[in-house]
Formats: sequence, structure tokens, C-alpha cells
Amino acid sequence: MIYLGIDVSKLKLDCTLLLDPENDKRKSKVVPNSRDGVHELVRWCAKHGVMADQAHAVLEATGPYHEQAATTLHDGGIAVSIANPANVHDFSRAMAMRSKTDALDSLVLARYGVAMRPAAWQPPPAHVRELRALITQLDALSKDRLRTMNRQEKIEASSASELVERSISDTLSFYDKEIARLEKAIDDHIDRHPDLKDDTKLLSSIPGVGPKVARTMLRVMRTHQFKCAEDLAAYLGLVPVQRQSGTSLRGRSRMSKAGPADVRAKVYMAGVVASKHNPHVRALYQRLLAAGKTKMSALGACMRKVVHLCFGVLKTRQPYRPDYAFST
Repeated sequence: MIYLGIDVSKLKLDCTLLLDPENDKRKSKVVPNSRDGVHELVRWCAKHGVMADQAHAVLEATGPYHEQAATTLHDGGIAVSIANPANVHDFSRAMAMRSKTDALDSLVLARYGVAMRPAAWQPPPAHVRELRALITQLDALSKDRLRTMNRQEKIEASSASELVERSISDTLSFYDKEIARLEKAIDDHIDRHPDLKDDTKLLSSIPGVGPKVARTMLRVMRTHQFKCAEDLAAYLGLVPVQRQSGTSLRGRSRMSKAGPADVRAKVYMAGVVASKHNPHVRALYQRLLAAGKTKMSALGACMRKVVHLCFGVLKTRQPYRPDYAFST
């Protein structure tokens, strides 16, 4: 297998084809970050004797910018791996890479592939990608509406003109109508696809997981491949990070907070509700408080528990059972 490291940016893809890792024989190319650019990259690989079934591309997860390239490569028959940026950063430090350029980053990704042999990525189905797009747009509009409401409060406290007040009021009315339309579109989309409908029912069976959290967790879990609940918690930045070295450094554990902050914010609210109304999460919260943990530390554990429960109901295909006995 020949590894192809691709550093992704908004407009271009910096690529390194590592033909012979031991002798550092490699070829480099820059192509546009577009479907035509990816097709050009595939032809370039073939020109150097690397056919699609011989290549394994390694990209970092970079939000929306890597998805088109990864999907087009996969459709072209090239194996694709999506690497965690934090893992690649640690690997780069281990290689003593002091400089940082797009070309060097693509080389690091190719060598990361050779050393780590990352698992191949599978793109989510079309109906899951559509759900993700709908939820992403709904979240964006909800944030815009909140900003507009904050602006309205400031305007009401000042002597703004009537025209400005009317403009803000009309803007809020537009957001309300569009948010309601998108929420209906999401519900209809889920109802049209039995797999999404079943998953939503399973997630909603967990006390503390409301419709918004259920949709968000469904989006995350159906668009990524997690082997276990701990991997899902790590992706959301909910795992504890410790700093300890010998006897001189004994820092307090903290939440990693890596990954999507907007998803973590929704899980936080689910954790707060679950600590009061979910039997297993409530027992965990009370036990940690009794052990001397702070409320925020205990809530962090509740957030992880909610994520584990979400993973569990989809893994087992069984709804949440309040009487199910397992360790908290």
C-alpha cells in the first residue's frame, strides 16, 4: 500500500505520495480543493505507477473542507483515513518536525499512515448527510436568532429609532418561521427513513435526552465511526486529562474539551437534567458529591455517562431501562 498524505485547506490540497518510506522517495503536488482537483490528483498518482486500489489517502478532519475530497477519493476507489488532528500533531512532535508548512504537513500525514496504519473511512449514506446538513443549518439559525435577541435587549435599553426596532423585530420573525420550517423538515426526514426514526426513539428513551440532544447525538454517531463509547466521549472532549510527573507535578484532572463545543454544550444540558431525573446518572452524581468531588467535576462525569448511555442504546438496539443494573 502506498500512502498519500493530503493537507487540506479551503482552496487547495497539498499532497505527498510516499513511494518509498525507507529511502524517503516521494512526490509532491498541489491541486485545487474541488472534485476536478481530486480527479487530477488520482490521474497524477496513476502517472507515477500508483493505481487507485494501491493508494491509501490520509487526511486530517478539518470541518467541511475535507469532506468533499474524502468522498471523491473514496468514490474513485482510493482507501481513505480521516486522522484526528491531535494525534497527528503528537506524531509530528515525535518526528521532531520543527517547521510547519502545508507541504511538510502532507508528508507528516503520509508517514503517519505508514506508521499507524489507520482504519479506512466510510462516508455516511446520503440520507445521513442530508440530516447533518439540515441540523447544521438549524443550529446556525438558532445562534443567529440568539445574537439578534441580545441586540434587541441592548436596543430596548437605549434610545434607538423605531425603524431599527422594527427591523430587529422583523428579523426575529423571519428566524422563528425559518427555524420552525427546518425543525419540521428534520422531523419529516427522520420519519421517512426507518433507521433514523428507530435511532431517534432509542436515544429519546434516555431520561435527560430531549429532542434536540437526540438529533445532535444521532448526527454525530451516524456520521462518524466509533468503536466504543469511550471513543465517542473522547471525540466530544469529555474524557479527563491528567498532568502528573514524579512528585513535583500533580495537577488537577480536567476535561479535555477537544472536539465540537456546540455538541458538548448540548450534552452539558442533558447532563444537568439527567443528574436529577435519570436513575443511573443521578446515582453517579450523588456518589461523586459524597466522595468530595466538586459539582462541575461530578457534572462532567454525568455528561460522560449520558454519552455512554447514548452509545449503549444504539449498540444494543434496546431502549433505556431504568431498572437495568450496571456500575455507575
